[in-house]
Amino acid sequence: MGFAHGGKLYRVQDVERALSGRDSSLSNVEGQWQGMVEHVFQNAGRYEHYYSELAAGGAQLSVVEGVDADSVVYEPPISYKNKLLCVGKNYATHLEELRRTDLIKELPTEPTGFVKIHDSLAGHNATISKPPSVSQLDYEPELVFVLGKGGMNITEESALEHVFGITLLNDLTCRETQRKEVQSGTRFWTAKNAPGFGPLGPCIVSMSEIKDPYDLWVSCSVNGEERMRVNTREQIWKISKILAHFSRLVCLRPGDMFSTGAPGGVAVGQANSEALFLKPGDTVTCSIGELGLDLVNHIR
Repeated sequence: MGFAHGGKLYRVQDVERALSGRDSSLSNVEGQWQGMVEHVFQNAGRYEHYYSELAAGGAQLSVVEGVDADSVVYEPPISYKNKLLCVGKNYATHLEELRRTDLIKELPTEPTGFVKIHDSLAGHNATISKPPSVSQLDYEPELVFVLGKGGMNITEESALEHVFGITLLNDLTCRETQRKEVQSGTRFWTAKNAPGFGPLGPCIVSMSEIKDPYDLWVSCSVNGEERMRVNTREQIWKISKILAHFSRLVCLRPGDMFSTGAPGGVAVGQANSEALFLKPGDTVTCSIGELGLDLVNHIR
């Protein structure tokens, strides 16, 4: 667990020790991933202060060594013990794409969704294997809210108090399987959950650094060619409604995540979709430029 700054990564424990003059309280739960997550989220103000000091370049931090961010192997920023709940059909433009391509049968009147299983998750810069049976592999860049506080029966008014930060998901989807699942009346589970079909990251940006989560530009490019760029203001269901809806029955914990849906512009919605579906050798980059989030993955 570390801070990302200036192209380098710094261990949280090293920064805290340099600034406080004592061993990091995080060391008490080191190696226990869920405990580390909950500890950092519960003490968010303190760790955000440490990051601010790191960014300011205080003299006492001269003893802290960072590592080049490009030299590490990234895991998903949240562990397998946490839930990744995906809200579907959350942009009007994407709803039209799904309707036109027989990938939807009904228009939702409340938030709806599915789950990304943990075997599907992958980190930044990971290589994703396209299963031999898949010919229509599509990209879906999505804004993800990471919870710092759990609970049930969360109100819309208090929802943002439960959010620690934001990360990014590429909700890779097998369209031919999704179409069969829709036609049979089942939710699209297998179409979304092959190994590696959930690249996530590369890191989490805390809400204190985000002026407005509903004025962010989400984009996706393939081999350097921009395929889509959409503003999050176009989302139908905002995080306040989403948390209130799902927490009526689902017990939420720190580190749980809500991915908030694909914008319009995915490959399946285009007239030349067959040429746009992902193929071995492609490099996919999903971005939220204002936050410096660039999630890169390679298809083989």
